[in-house]
Amino acid sequence: MSRLQFSAYFDFIRIRFLTMLAYRVNYYSGILIYTLNIGVYYFTWKAIYGSGGELGGFNAVQMTTYIAVSWMARAFYFNNLDREISADIRDGSIAIQFIRPYNYMLVKMMQGLGEGIFRFFLLMIPGMAVALLLYPIELPTALSSWAGFLTMLFLSFLINSQLNIITGIMAFFVENNEGMMRMKRVIVDLFSGLIVPISLFPGWLAKVLEFLPFQAITYLPGSVFTGRIQGVGIWNVLGIQLIWFVLLLIPMIWLYKLARQRLFVQGG
Repeated sequence: MSRLQFSAYFDFIRIRFLTMLAYRVNYYSGILIYTLNIGVYYFTWKAIYGSGGELGGFNAVQMTTYIAVSWMARAFYFNNLDREISADIRDGSIAIQFIRPYNYMLVKMMQGLGEGIFRFFLLMIPGMAVALLLYPIELPTALSSWAGFLTMLFLSFLINSQLNIITGIMAFFVENNEGMMRMKRVIVDLFSGLIVPISLFPGWLAKVLEFLPFQAITYLPGSVFTGRIQGVGIWNVLGIQLIWFVLLLIPMIWLYKLARQRLFVQGG
C-alpha cells in the first residue's frame, strides 16, 4: 500500500469521526442509557450476591467492575457495519463502491474505527466516569492490566467488525439478511459474556464457547480489567484474540471475492 493510499484510508477514519461529531448530542443520551443498563445489572447482581461470596470466580466488586467495563467497552467496539453493507447492496451503490480504487471492506473497517474513536472519547470515557461515581468499581492498579485491556479493546473492535462485515456481505446471497443481523447481535451480546460472564455458563457450554470467537470480544478483556487474568495470562488471551482475527479474515475475504463475482455475473 502506497503512502497516498494509506492517507486516503486514514481520511475515511477522519470523515466518519467528524460526521459522528455533528450528531454528538445523541451520544449524551447514550451515556445515560449505558449507565442505566449498568445500574440494572448492578442491583440484580447485588441481590444475587446478598451478604458476599463468589460466583463464577467473581466477587461482588469484581462483578460490578466487569459489568461496567463490559458495557462501556461495547460503546467502543459496537458499530452498524453489517447494516451499512446490507443497505449498499440493496440500493445498488455497492456496484460503484467495487469499481473505485480502494478495498471496500478496508474502507468499512476504517469508517467503523472512526466511529469507534468517537465513541471512545465521547461515550466510553465519560460513561465510565459517571459509573465510577455511582457504583463500587475497582480500577486496575497494574500498568500491565491497563496496557493489556486497551490492546484487547482494539482487537475486540476488529473481531466484532469482522463478524459484522461477514453478516453484511451475506445480503449478496440471501437478499434480505435482517433476521440474520438481529440474530448475530443477540448471539454476540449473549455469548461474548456481556449479559452474563461466561464462567457462569453451564460447563459444557463454556467449553464450546472456548472454540468460538465471541469470548474474545467482551469476556477476555473484562477478565483482564478485573484482574482475574494477570501477568503471562494477558499474553495468552491476547494470542487468542489475534488467532481469531486471522481466522476470521479467511471467510471475510472469501465471501468478498464471491460477492464480487456474483455482482459481475449479474451486472455484466
